Amino acid sequence: MEQLLENAFILFGIFAIFNCFLKIMKCLRYFLLTKCWGVSNAFFSSMGEWAVITGATDGIGKAYAHEFAQRGLNIVLISRTKEKLRKVADEIEQATGRKVKTVQVNFIKRDIYEYIEESLRGLEIGILVNNVGILQTPNPCRFLEMTDLDQTINDMIAVNAVSVAKMTQLVLPQMKERQKGLILNISSGVASAPCPLFCLYSSTKVFMERFSRGCQAEYGSKGIIIQCLMPYTVASKMSGVEPGVTTLSAEDYVRKSLDCALLGDRCRGSLAFVFGKIPQCIIYSDAVQETMVDYVQNCARS
Repeated sequence: MEQLLENAFILFGIFAIFNCFLKIMKCLRYFLLTKCWGVSNAFFSSMGEWAVITGATDGIGKAYAHEFAQRGLNIVLISRTKEKLRKVADEIEQATGRKVKTVQVNFIKRDIYEYIEESLRGLEIGILVNNVGILQTPNPCRFLEMTDLDQTINDMIAVNAVSVAKMTQLVLPQMKERQKGLILNISSGVASAPCPLFCLYSSTKVFMERFSRGCQAEYGSKGIIIQCLMPYTVASKMSGVEPGVTTLSAEDYVRKSLDCALLGDRCRGSLAFVFGKIPQCIIYSDAVQETMVDYVQNCARS
């Protein structure tokens, strides 16, 4: 019996040491890739000639479009506003000299994907950024208090969830055939745990996280990287916040996120990850929720 316990403790110790070793190597790899080496421009251009970005005319999507063009790829911009698409396309063409193709669609609609597929036909797509997304409301509120609830549910699922699966369905086959490709799905840090006052939004972002990790497990061995990015706060038109200590500009976030492209199936990339360390009993309390709602309403009135 004593020998059995001794062997068990030895095995437990070996496992603990090995686990610590893996964590140290992961931290070292993160430090080397993000602080020392980075990921070369050649890596991204080797994926294919074109990068496709949804929600590409503002914020993070626009920043990805500019960044990939600067790294030598041609760009497909997909968004709903023709004027914004043309403006961003002109900016990229003038700044980088790369080819830019625009596709005008509204991801709220479900019948757009045949048109997108036809627009992408013949392009060697190496990178897909599923960035398009909508919030249930600019301000935090409870589920039943959202305006036009039925429409909001349908729209948010169509934009935040259906678009990710359908765009992946369109692009992944050619990546699989070429045995290389990069898909970045822009989720949110609020997918880490249930998020009161943004429950519908956070739930759609959970779908993105699980879908990304599942696809990575299925196709990672085929030379394809499918990564879920989970930022907490990035300065953008949708978030309504300004750059600060815990908030990166869209351009800074994009550059940092690309340095994490080889670091696994999900990455956060913002100092506001501390939000995820707050005990859930605090976040879920009625007092905290009421305080958040009152604060936002007071700011709106002032």
